[in-house]
Amino acid sequence: MTQRKISRLTATNIVVANMIGTGVFVSLHFQVMSIHSDFALIFLWVLGGFLSLCGALCYAELAVALPRLGGEYNFLSRIYHPSLGFMAGWISSTVGFPAPIALAAIAFAQYLQGLFLFPSPVLFSATVLDLRAWFPALPPAHLTLDVLGLISLAVVWAVTAIHLAGIRSGERFQNVSTIVKVGLILCLIVAGIFFSQKQPFNPLPTPSDLGTIFSYPYAISMFYVMYSFSGWNGASYITSEVRNPEKNVPWALLIGTLTVTAVYALLNWVFLIAAPRDELAAQMQVAAAAGQHLFSNLGGRLASGLISFGLIASVSAMSWIGSRVTKAMADDFAKLRFLGRVNAAGTPNAAVLLQALIVSALILTGSFEAVLVYTQFTLLLSSFLAVLGLIVLRIKQPQLPRPYRVWGYPLTPLIFLVVTLWMMIYSIHDKPVEALLGVATALAGLLIYFFIRPASHSLPA
Repeated sequence: MTQRKISRLTATNIVVANMIGTGVFVSLHFQVMSIHSDFALIFLWVLGGFLSLCGALCYAELAVALPRLGGEYNFLSRIYHPSLGFMAGWISSTVGFPAPIALAAIAFAQYLQGLFLFPSPVLFSATVLDLRAWFPALPPAHLTLDVLGLISLAVVWAVTAIHLAGIRSGERFQNVSTIVKVGLILCLIVAGIFFSQKQPFNPLPTPSDLGTIFSYPYAISMFYVMYSFSGWNGASYITSEVRNPEKNVPWALLIGTLTVTAVYALLNWVFLIAAPRDELAAQMQVAAAAGQHLFSNLGGRLASGLISFGLIASVSAMSWIGSRVTKAMADDFAKLRFLGRVNAAGTPNAAVLLQALIVSALILTGSFEAVLVYTQFTLLLSSFLAVLGLIVLRIKQPQLPRPYRVWGYPLTPLIFLVVTLWMMIYSIHDKPVEALLGVATALAGLLIYFFIRPASHSLPA
């Protein structure tokens, strides 16, 4: 069977859709409380884009030097040891992708409710399935499904069905949903450009901005901006599914990250010129606040619709990427081989279905938010080790063919490593219990590795 490959456009769209979630539509609410300079607020997003670009360029070199599915699973296995790679893959497959997919699906349903202005929130909270009678030993807060959860499950399984139909159907859906997503955001930006009642906005730096940028509140704001940029490494997980990967994967990572940086900066400019600061500080849904000024009474509903339909592309991108990590692990471990089965349309159907089941369990139990919090540290650790591995690989294997070499080496990876290390330290300081739970998840992966590894483990080239 001829292996199906996706285009440069699809790889780029996966990066864009993987990055643009709900973060950019709420982060400004927290930022304007402590940061009062327009220049400093926009610079946050430009700086976040630059730091993400440093990571994307590093991953681009790794992806084309070690061209397989799996992202960090592949990189850490090949650079350090298969056990570290399995740990990273375990985190990605069990929680790293399923938890964000569950969050995006729930957010889709919540914003859908805002779009159609259902007469009462009780409708969305009404219980449609209660499994507590079947499992009385479970805590009462778990295993109940309301309308919100039902819609979330519906979008997860609809996207899963599209990807099970084959790489071609998944590719078409990803391209259309991402183009619609970006198109809707561009409509909001264009509306801001032509908005006649703009709030005062000063794009130029002031003497006090340097102090603002090096302040503690600014550093904390940057931490959450970086989470809004997470997903810049999307194309590196599917390298072997991309046509001409040595050119198209670096292109997708570069153009995808630059596109999202421009979109984020412009979106926050629109929010700032559309709504007064006190409204942005008082309302977490800053997109809805800005929409009410841009489009009058319909503005909040239009903003909800923009975010809701845009999240479908995010669910699709993460579903695609996450299943390929499981597929890569299944290819290397005989005891997981059943998860690597590929159907006639080129989709790893067992891996896709397993991921959908995990996402469904997280939605049913309502545990996805807690899982997201405690996996953040381990995901940062995986990225840190991957970029550090780029330097290690340069030293250990200087003759390894590298169709793309990261610009600005070694400064580019060092910048990313310093920022990621700071984020890891802040995570431990801010949420020590959650960080320890994340480490426990990683250690569970290592334990499983030593149970299922072959007697002599060597990875395919």
